Amino acid sequence: MPSFDYRAALSQIPAEPGVYRMLDEAGTVLYVGKAKNLKRRVASYFGRALNRRLQVMVSQIADIQVTLTRTEGEALLLESDLIKTHRPRFNVVLRDDKSYPYVYLSTQDAFPRLSFYRGSRAGEGRYFGPYPSAWAVRETLQLLQKLFPVRQCRDSFYRTRTRPCLQYQIKRCTGPCVGLIRSEDYAVDVEHSIKFLEGRTDEVIAELGDRMEQAAAELEFERAAVLRDQIATLQRIQQRQYVTAEGGDVDIIALVEEAGTVCVQVFFIRSGRNLGNKAFFPQVPADADPASILSGFLAQFYSDKDVPPEVLMNAEPDEADFLTAALSERAGRRVALKHRLRGERTRWVEMAVNNAALALKSRLGSRAGYARRLEALRDLLALEDLPRRMECFDISHTRGERTVASCVVFDDEGPRKSDYRRFNIEGIEPGDDYAALEQALQRRYRRVQSGEIPLPDLLLIDGGKGQVGAVTTVLDELGIDGVKLVGVSKGPDRKPGAEQLWPDGGQPILAGADSPALHLVQQIRDEAHRFAITGHRQRRDKARKTSVLEGIPGVGPKRRQNLLRAFGGLQGLTRAAPEDIARVEGISRTLARQIHEALHRQSDRA
Repeated sequence: MPSFDYRAALSQIPAEPGVYRMLDEAGTVLYVGKAKNLKRRVASYFGRALNRRLQVMVSQIADIQVTLTRTEGEALLLESDLIKTHRPRFNVVLRDDKSYPYVYLSTQDAFPRLSFYRGSRAGEGRYFGPYPSAWAVRETLQLLQKLFPVRQCRDSFYRTRTRPCLQYQIKRCTGPCVGLIRSEDYAVDVEHSIKFLEGRTDEVIAELGDRMEQAAAELEFERAAVLRDQIATLQRIQQRQYVTAEGGDVDIIALVEEAGTVCVQVFFIRSGRNLGNKAFFPQVPADADPASILSGFLAQFYSDKDVPPEVLMNAEPDEADFLTAALSERAGRRVALKHRLRGERTRWVEMAVNNAALALKSRLGSRAGYARRLEALRDLLALEDLPRRMECFDISHTRGERTVASCVVFDDEGPRKSDYRRFNIEGIEPGDDYAALEQALQRRYRRVQSGEIPLPDLLLIDGGKGQVGAVTTVLDELGIDGVKLVGVSKGPDRKPGAEQLWPDGGQPILAGADSPALHLVQQIRDEAHRFAITGHRQRRDKARKTSVLEGIPGVGPKRRQNLLRAFGGLQGLTRAAPEDIARVEGISRTLARQIHEALHRQSDRA
């Protein structure tokens, strides 16, 4: 029985909707739950037989806190937020911090743009999705570019064109930037793109068929052939992507469990089209049953995502009525959670179950190998316990330009990408890797010191004895202790497998090319290197692609376009005298001098 007076706690809890939190003596949150009637739900933990997992939890309760909400939907959202914040050990915890990508169409523009989009959808334009991955969005955009050549270039690139780009040459764009297509004809391609993304492909095929017949009747056989190829491509896509001829938005969710690991597979069906699927591996407490796992997954998964009208599952979740009411409230319309299915829908769920089983089998195989590498690393570095959190830093730059530091995080399950961070390094001597490393560590570990992020068990640095010394100084200055610090330096010939590990204050360790511990260190080090160099290239390319004109006050998109058109591009503008620049429409003599000075400062630096 619990050591605290649960009857006194129950007397203070009202019979209203809300969220409850169970805490231990140290104030750590053990469990977060939601309820339509808080008093009845909390009382159920003390007045009935419990399974082993709940018995353990109840025995540790020292306090119960509640938060009242107005509705079941608010309770659902609050519960999800608290679980993500506290990650209680007795809850199902979904590791899914990324928002989902969409295809975006800027319908507010005269010549709309199709693009990849991730983030809030409060702005103007149309959003299509969500898609399960960035790859699925990019595949759709590539397909649309071949079918209906609506522009996909950035607005800054579009506004400054004086002649068609390569996309026009390869027939992936119709050149609206330089007036090579009428707005009426462009609008037709936009309309077809919208219908395709909405799943109305039959309408598009019918319209293209009519236009093909008309072109053939007018003896425009080349145009008819293009339309014929478009129709054939659309029909192939339709056969491959369509799940149901009825259309509609549906999520298909299947849960599979094996050896204490759970996989939840989600298929995204929008307008009858299969946009793809994604596997999730939530953290689940021991002895949790599938119904409670599925309930916890649904609550967290839909806390920040649009809910389709139907969600099909291979099992019934706990609190199905509560979840249905809360999700319907969030969506502003009726949401149906279904698990008793027949006919075609049974086959859809079977497809999701098969995919979940396959993903789980792969996960278990890779996890076993990862666990062996973790144990080998513990033994190699003489650690007392398995490292539960490992961080690795790397530096990337090109001759000192646009230096970026990366920090990647691995835990006992593998990469924890939501905790990855990059640092743009400023104010140091170009090429000084020690100073760059010191700056990145100070910025990162001040947050550790303030308690914002946990302290790692193992800190890896891409470098040898010198880098380890620099890092030790930073950690000493910040008063951080208890972290095992190891440098990873390349061998004499920079050959993989010949790396030396430099423990702080110790002698270098040569693990050998066949060491599982070294393989794990290489994986973490290579991931840090990849993350750093990607960030550096993005930063460098952005700086090089940004026109110096964009930084001059008073030179907006229209004036930039006029200037570039008048001189045939930036090179011609750079050679022009202030008097010549002032002849361009909208450019005063004062502004012309500012433009001339800015351009020549840029060329002097280059």
